[in-house]
Amino acid sequence: MLLLALLLGQAVPAPAPQPAPTPAPCTAMAGLPAALAAWTLPGQGSPGDLTRPVVLRSLTPEGQAKLDARPPVKTVADALALLNATPEPAQSGGVARIGFRIDRAGTYGIALDQPGWIEVAPKDGSALTSVAHGHGPECSTIRKIVRFDLQPGLYVLRLSKLTKPQAKVMLVAGE
Repeated sequence: MLLLALLLGQAVPAPAPQPAPTPAPCTAMAGLPAALAAWTLPGQGSPGDLTRPVVLRSLTPEGQAKLDARPPVKTVADALALLNATPEPAQSGGVARIGFRIDRAGTYGIALDQPGWIEVAPKDGSALTSVAHGHGPECSTIRKIVRFDLQPGLYVLRLSKLTKPQAKVMLVAGE
């Protein structure tokens, strides 16, 4: 009996651990929902219409403050001066801002291609409280989507704590 207990108590070698299967690499943004289909475009949408992706330059907070202090652009000469005075992009910790219009009330998302803070505020107003946060679909390059309940009107999108010199953003209509 003692011999049997000793034999049963011996250590049995465990099988060698098997490496975890490697997930298939993301090679395309196939299968995006209709509301996100435009995300595959290169990011050359027009400012003010965020229903197509727009690429914004990420600036340092100091660079943004310099731009904010400039007088409004009224002439071609003013526009050229502004282009020549545009600060260098931030490599990390940058900010970006763009205005946009909402024509129909609803819940809208702001899709962003990198980590960062997303704020939406009515023109000349305080930041709104978001109603939902999430990530983009796998393989989509959308890092996050933050949703807001918006009424018709003009809004300002403010991005901060960006990690790249440029940020791709897009307005995502209801879902």
